[in-house]
Amino acid sequence: MPSAGHSAAPTRFAYLGPEGTFAEAALVSLVRSMGPAAEVYARPEASIPAALAAVRAGDCAAALVPLENSVEGSVPATMDGLVDGDPLVITREVFLEVGFVLAVRPGTTTADVRSVASHPHALAQCRGRVAGLLPDADVVPTASTADAARRVADGEYDAAVCAAIAAERYGLTAVATDLADHPGAVTRFVLVQRPGPLPGPTGADKTTITAVVRDRTGALLDLLAEFAVRGISLTRIESRPTRERLGVYSFSLDCEGHVLDARVGDALAALHRLCADVRFLGSYPRADAGAGKPVEERVGDEAFAAAQAWLGRVRGGAAV
Repeated sequence: MPSAGHSAAPTRFAYLGPEGTFAEAALVSLVRSMGPAAEVYARPEASIPAALAAVRAGDCAAALVPLENSVEGSVPATMDGLVDGDPLVITREVFLEVGFVLAVRPGTTTADVRSVASHPHALAQCRGRVAGLLPDADVVPTASTADAARRVADGEYDAAVCAAIAAERYGLTAVATDLADHPGAVTRFVLVQRPGPLPGPTGADKTTITAVVRDRTGALLDLLAEFAVRGISLTRIESRPTRERLGVYSFSLDCEGHVLDARVGDALAALHRLCADVRFLGSYPRADAGAGKPVEERVGDEAFAAAQAWLGRVRGGAAV
């Protein structure tokens, strides 16, 4: 497995562009949280696969891409991009509350709008409001919300569903604000790097993997049981087609804890025995550090160490 090393914070980032995306806003938030650092270079990419490719090629040390949204769920391009190709791992996550405006060229009114563009997740989150404001407009998906704003500024489309910062950056006017059908939506972004030394456990961590279960009855139940018996909570689980044949799926999941925690490492080792394939996608600090559940004493590192010591005495012939 190639090793880039994570001993120092990355300073060359790729992100889903163009300028003015929520990904850029999340990256700004992440860099600020890292404290004073060397000069940061941020490179917008036209798509999620392009951002991940920049890391795999070594052009950037890390990429910040969206993984899931509290309203619309996972982002398939990111989920598939992490599984396909050379290994990458998640080293940080960022939560960003997202809000949308309907942006047009100056002088345009809603009555003039015949086409409205945005990223599919943004369009889905604003479906009701857009339908109410623009019932006859064609709705067009684009690579990102900022890409939609740029293309409106270029005259390709009449309106964009985007962030207020994108409207401002591309010289557009917001004719409607607070556009989301469900205000307060949050998008989860992940910082992705090439494999290397892992961030150390913080006590409030998350681990991400994908696993392909074998084609047999009860295979998924067996996978879930490995986490349950060790007191590990899953925070996300969903299936994706493997593209090999109909009915064969991989499962992408997040669990509480760090791979260096005894219970988590033990569970992943068990999955390696049970599953047709397992890809480790990182252990990293939780963005919502206070949301985790306390670790039960029976599955804490001390309990695992005591159990191993007892087993060693048994195997050594001691009376126990």
